[in-house]
Amino acid sequence: MATRHSRRTYAASGQCGLAIDNHMRITNTTATTPTTAGPTHRLTTLPTYVFAWLDELKAAARSRGAQLIDLGIGNPDQPTPPTVVDAIARAYADPRTHGYPPFRGTPTFLHAAARFMGRRFGVAIDPEHEVVCVSGGKEGIAHLVMAFTDEESIALVPDIHYPVHSRVAGLVGGRVHLLPLRRESGFLPDLEAIPESVARRARLLIVNYPHNPTGAIASLGFYESAVAFCSRYDIVLVSDLAYSEITFDGFVAPSVLEVSGAMNVAVEFHSLSKTFNMAGSRIGFAVGNSDVIEALYAVRTNMGYGTPAAIQEGAAFALDHAEELARPVARRYQERRDLVIEGFRSLGWEARPTPATMFIWLEVPKGFDSQGWSQHLIDRAGVVVTPGNAFGPGGEGYFRVSLVAAPNVIREAIARLRRSGIRFARS
Repeated sequence: MATRHSRRTYAASGQCGLAIDNHMRITNTTATTPTTAGPTHRLTTLPTYVFAWLDELKAAARSRGAQLIDLGIGNPDQPTPPTVVDAIARAYADPRTHGYPPFRGTPTFLHAAARFMGRRFGVAIDPEHEVVCVSGGKEGIAHLVMAFTDEESIALVPDIHYPVHSRVAGLVGGRVHLLPLRRESGFLPDLEAIPESVARRARLLIVNYPHNPTGAIASLGFYESAVAFCSRYDIVLVSDLAYSEITFDGFVAPSVLEVSGAMNVAVEFHSLSKTFNMAGSRIGFAVGNSDVIEALYAVRTNMGYGTPAAIQEGAAFALDHAEELARPVARRYQERRDLVIEGFRSLGWEARPTPATMFIWLEVPKGFDSQGWSQHLIDRAGVVVTPGNAFGPGGEGYFRVSLVAAPNVIREAIARLRRSGIRFARS
């Protein structure tokens, strides 16, 4: 990895092929009698997208007249703070914001991101070389994976993960090596268990703490180990820190960039979607090693223009007022977390309060797999949860509950489950 502040030029490239290690399921959806040119095998051999299956299940239930309570989606149910909306409106009233935005991001937004990193994590960031605006964390991570993955390389991804962490590698011809995450180890990967032959071919290690979907957290000690591992093998360390401000019970999420030497190997993604209820605005930023940022920037310039300038102005306001705006959001999710934990405990689950995120991760009862359990709850109680295998093979046997409903709706969901005779039975 090049030293901090050095610059490189990256050319765009296209690759093909897919191979996924550690038994991730592959489904071939190629039509048998295509009438037009079909999509590439990189697309058709991707693992089944369970979220699409769940959407079809919900649509079928609604067509039968079901009134669903949807605790499966991760979409915030609250509006963007009015002061942020006002900042966006003021900016859009200026015709100078109506053209294409700067590829890297507006100076206002980039400097606000750097100030946020300094205040929140004590990390000094160069806004000109170490930050780039992204149209949401999902898109940003996808572009970074594209920049560093090809047929000769491997991406290291936990076997329970947000889907974009693994799926883009397949779309561009790369290999994914899955790292086991288990409850008994705090849903943290054992980096030292990665085979030497795999580590030497790896280009990326993707981590996400606080973790979607399990709610697990990581300490600075874990990040120190990850930085050391990536430094040893010249791997880009990608930290998805989308839930840094949604924390409870006094826990404060660290940044990998607080670790000495992290700037030599790491890039971190921050999203405004959850912290500020700005999911529809599609805004976030990547921050870290300048060479990695430059590679991400190069992909983005080949793919599009970026988030509208007026949205960036509102996002800059949000970052500069994060302390006052984020606390009420976190308090709301904590109240909902406590209701969900209490409710599922009353139904027999050994539910544990998570210290972060907007999700609760629970075991599937005996006699069901993850998807069968999700379908059962829809059919019996009209309650939607996300099957754990939507997040990779390590999620089989679990389901995710999203804290995206008001307290009275959560109480009604638990009441529906109780009236339907839903109880936990250990497998």
